[in-house]
Amino acid sequence: MPTVDSALLGRRTESEALAGLLAAVRGGESRCLVVRGEPGIGKTALVEAAVAGAEGFRVLRAVGVEAEAELPYAGLHQLCRPVLDGVDSLPAPQRDALRVAFGAGEGPAPDRFLVALAVLSLLSGAAEREPLLCVVDDEQWLDEASGVALAFVARRLLAESIGIVFVSREPTAALAGLPELTLAGIAEADARRLLASRIRGSFDERVRERILAETRGNPLALLELPESLTPMELAGGSDLPDAGSRAGRTEQGFLRRVEALPAPTRELLLAAAAEPIGDVALLWSAAGGLGIGPEAAAPAERAGLIELGSRARFRHPLVRSAIYHAAAPEERRRVHAALAEATDPEVDPDRRAWHRAHAAAGLDESVAAEL
Repeated sequence: MPTVDSALLGRRTESEALAGLLAAVRGGESRCLVVRGEPGIGKTALVEAAVAGAEGFRVLRAVGVEAEAELPYAGLHQLCRPVLDGVDSLPAPQRDALRVAFGAGEGPAPDRFLVALAVLSLLSGAAEREPLLCVVDDEQWLDEASGVALAFVARRLLAESIGIVFVSREPTAALAGLPELTLAGIAEADARRLLASRIRGSFDERVRERILAETRGNPLALLELPESLTPMELAGGSDLPDAGSRAGRTEQGFLRRVEALPAPTRELLLAAAAEPIGDVALLWSAAGGLGIGPEAAAPAERAGLIELGSRARFRHPLVRSAIYHAAAPEERRRVHAALAEATDPEVDPDRRAWHRAHAAAGLDESVAAEL
C-alpha cells in the first residue's frame, strides 16, 4: 500500500495558506498566522511541512512548556537565543531591558514595552541578512511575558521579511485579532484512506466505523488509535474499550510504546521531555551523568517517538507531555538534577535554577537563593 503523508492529507487549503505566508515573506513583506486546533489535529505536522519548504529562510523556534509557564521570558529566550549576537546593536534602553529580561544583566524588572520593542528590533536586524520564519509551538503554554512580547511584535511587522507562526490549541488573549487558521478534522474519505494505511491484517467493518466516528477526522488519533487495539479487537472479536478523550487515548498509545523500551531509553526520553529547549548537547551531557550511553537513543528513534538530530524533537507534543506526567516524582527529580548539573551556570543561570527547583524534594535554601 502506498505511503500516506498524514501531515498533508486533506490539508491542501491549509498548506496553501502557509505557502502563501512564505511567498509573501520572500517578497519582502511580513506576515503572521495563528494555527489552532485540538491536540492531534495536525497543527505541528502542517507547520513542519511548511518549515521544510522554507528554503532560504532562517528558522527560529520556541516551544511553550507547561512547567515553564511561570518563568518570565523563557519562551522569548528560546526564540531569540540564535540571534542574540545582535543585541549590542540595539538602542541602549532596549539593549539593557533585554539583557535584564534574559538574565544577562543586572537591574530592576525591565519595562515590558522596552523588552518587546527590543525583540522587534533584534528580529528586524536579523531579517536584513535573510528572511526569518519564527515558529512558536504550543503557544497556550507560553509564559505570559513572552506571549505578550511576541504578540506585540506580530502586530507591528510591516516590511521586514519576517513570518511568525503561532501554533496553539486555544490561543491566549494576547493573540486576539491576529489572522487565524483553524484546523478541523479531515474529510471522511481522507480519514478512511489514512486509517487504511495504518492497519495490517484483518479489520472488522464495524470496528472501522467506530474508529472513524470516535476520531472525527483527527489525524493523530487515526494513526495512533489502531496501535492501542489488539488484533482481536481490530478483527471485531471483542468489544472495544471506551474511547475516553482522544488526547487521552493517544497519550496512552504513546506510553505503551515507551513502556516496551529498555530502561535507559525510557530515562533518556524522560530527560528529553524535561529539557524544553531541545538542546541535544545538554541532553547528552545530562545522560552521561545518569549513566546513559548513546546506544539508548536507537530504540526510541526506531519506535518513532523522538528524533535526535541538531535538536531533540518529539514526534508530537503529546509524546512529551505523556512521558513527563506519567513518570514518578522521584524519576522527574533525578533527571532535572542531571540537567541542572549539565547546565552552565554562567551561560544559562535561569534554566539551571529552574531545573534545580524541580529537582528539589522539599524546602531548599540554596535553590531558593539561586531562584
